[in-house]
Amino acid sequence: MALIGTLRDKMGIVLMIFIFGALAAFILGDLFTNNSVLFNQNEVGEINGHSISAKEFQGVVDERRANYILNFQREPGEREMTSIRQQAWDLLIARYAIEPEYERVGVAVTEEEVVDMISGKNVDPTIRQAFTNPQTGEFDRNMLNLQLNELKRFEFGSPQRAQWDLFLRDLRPARERIKYENLLLKTNYVTQAEAELEYHLQTDVAEVRYVYVPYYSVGDSIEVTDAHLRAYYNENRERFKTEHTRDLKYVTFDLSPSAQDSADVKLDMETIAKEFAQTEDDSVFAISNLSGDGYFDTYNVSNVPSFISTSDLKEGSIIGPVIDGGSYKVAKVTKVFQDTVAFAQASHILIRWEDDTPAAKREAREKALGILREIRNGADFAAKAREHGTDGTAVNGGDLGWMYTGQMVKPFENAVFRATKTGLLNDLVETEFGYHIVKVDRLKDNSAYKIAIVETPITPSDNTTNEVYRRAETFAAGISSAAEFEEKARNSGFNVLEAKNITAAERRIGLLGDARQVVQWLFRDASTGEVSHVFDLQDQYVVAIMTGETEKGYRSFESIKNEIMPEVRKKVQGEAIIAKLKKANGTTLDELAQAYGADASVYSSSDLRLSSSTLPSAGFDPRAVGLAFGLADGKRSEPFAGENGVFVIETQNKTVAPEIADYTIYKTTLAQQYTQRNSFSIAEALRDHAEIEDLRYRFH
Repeated sequence: MALIGTLRDKMGIVLMIFIFGALAAFILGDLFTNNSVLFNQNEVGEINGHSISAKEFQGVVDERRANYILNFQREPGEREMTSIRQQAWDLLIARYAIEPEYERVGVAVTEEEVVDMISGKNVDPTIRQAFTNPQTGEFDRNMLNLQLNELKRFEFGSPQRAQWDLFLRDLRPARERIKYENLLLKTNYVTQAEAELEYHLQTDVAEVRYVYVPYYSVGDSIEVTDAHLRAYYNENRERFKTEHTRDLKYVTFDLSPSAQDSADVKLDMETIAKEFAQTEDDSVFAISNLSGDGYFDTYNVSNVPSFISTSDLKEGSIIGPVIDGGSYKVAKVTKVFQDTVAFAQASHILIRWEDDTPAAKREAREKALGILREIRNGADFAAKAREHGTDGTAVNGGDLGWMYTGQMVKPFENAVFRATKTGLLNDLVETEFGYHIVKVDRLKDNSAYKIAIVETPITPSDNTTNEVYRRAETFAAGISSAAEFEEKARNSGFNVLEAKNITAAERRIGLLGDARQVVQWLFRDASTGEVSHVFDLQDQYVVAIMTGETEKGYRSFESIKNEIMPEVRKKVQGEAIIAKLKKANGTTLDELAQAYGADASVYSSSDLRLSSSTLPSAGFDPRAVGLAFGLADGKRSEPFAGENGVFVIETQNKTVAPEIADYTIYKTTLAQQYTQRNSFSIAEALRDHAEIEDLRYRFH
């Protein structure tokens, strides 16, 4: 018994040690994962050293959401909520990264200014727009005053006051931003020398000839080594600065209806067609029918649905089921009657007169009659319309499409609607716009039809959906590396797609559309080489594997090797072409090109301007243009690498524009360019300086 008691005591100690060890392993294991419960999972991000809690972020989201409901009288959908969350994040960036800069430089908006923006001399543009009189198009101060008086009737916290208070809360920061930006923008100054330079950039002309050898002429005969790539990477390392990004590869499984799904829908619609033929209340049957969408409307010859042919437009006719736009449709013509509005189709060629003088009209008429004779003799109407037409229909061969009673000017309408046969009218039609050559494509028709339509989309059945999901699950099982992922996809006949440099805030991946759940998995749960579960993206299933990660800082050499290969290849090809050109003998450019070989060509430009940045046959190449203007007349450059090939340029003559008395127009243009560019750059610079860490992927 003593032994049993001792064992019982020992087992209790062993059990306690086991439990403690398991708990310790769980805690330590969790501690070293990104999803550790010991880490602050309530943090949405950090802006300028300020930690943004989920509670704070959600509070701003709720404010934006409430404002949306007040404005649109409905709850925002998921797409609108995505925009609202982004607005909330941008507002927090403004609050913690941008607004502190206002205080630092002394920018402030007083209470007096706020009152002035609401009801004083300098009313805010947003308020002006909201209280614009629709009749006059002018700001109506009386409308504003009535609204302000009306607001006094509502208590704080009421929906009406809440919307107004939210607007006021945004009003002050908006004016502070304008003040801050103006403080910087007003420092823009264009000197006389800059204005003169801009003048010469636009007006100086150079006459040049040049030998041009495109990079592609070398082909793949030039080997690009790792040494070339690494040298380029080291020289351009700042270009490869990045936020925290991750890479993945993925396979899609399209959810398309099968042939059996289509056949099943057709069978159901055949039953509906039989019932439709027997029912007396067509509109109720169409609108309330089964799982399909039904509608009942009046049509005319111009807008009868395309799946209904003219021969079917008889009272009581049942059309379908037919496939139209991814759905099976059944229609019933319930009534045919004559409407007061008629429709017709015609084409025309409008020949305008230059002015209202008899001579000008006579000239236009003679021209129109000449074209009419050509068409009568067999010329193509549409071709003549494109050649001679003077209105917007010319590009469409004169086609006016459907027209209805009262739409066109009377002379034209009468000519078309009184026609007794289709084809070219024998005489010109004169209107206030000019002379018309008219071809009636479809005679006047005032027939109208009441048509009831039942529509059922052809969608994947549960069996098809389950089968596609099973294929996706089977594919995802048992993969432990990117190599296995690609091999299994290849053996299964699936295309592997790749998406690189994905940030945590993104919603789209490649062609997947809204793939936020994939991005959340990638940053919240995934690790390199890990395969995802099956994602349901509505019209397709997706299986992904995380293939790489780049921490905030600089992308690694290995991750950008393939990306920089084209640029490095151009550089190496350029060096080889330059070396060969330097060895080629030739006094003139033509001799130099001939000595180099067939890949070298000589081109010229007699009207080259610095502002153009392009050279004939060589394309965009600002460096080549700049170098041409930097050469003295009659001088030739050494071979140098451009954007698309290697050049040897010879500047034959430069014509420098003469001085002018006033460069104000160039000063003004430059000042506007500086203001537009800097206005955008100010907020971006403040954001970059603020060290923003976005962790919203943990929640949305």
